[in-house]
Amino acid sequence: MSENHSMNVAYIARLASLELSDQEKELFQAQLDQVLAYVDQLNEVDLSENICQLNRGLSLSELRDDVAKESISHEDVIQNAPASADGCIRVPKIIDQ
Repeated sequence: MSENHSMNVAYIARLASLELSDQEKELFQAQLDQVLAYVDQLNEVDLSENICQLNRGLSLSELRDDVAKESISHEDVIQNAPASADGCIRVPKIIDQ
């Protein structure tokens, strides 16, 4: 894996406010390293001859229709939130602007 793609699971977990055991950190670090190594392999693939196929995108016939369906009510969401104010969910501030 190239050095510019290395990521530290403990740091990422801290940013996400996740508590991981040492065993989980080791497991997730190994899995993340494998994923990043695979991405590095993909970056080495020469796609210059197939670039037209990559840029075609999705046609509308390939997408499913949006269908509205019943979901949890706004009141239930607010009631189950740890904190709320003025009908909105309150979350702790994590980024200073």
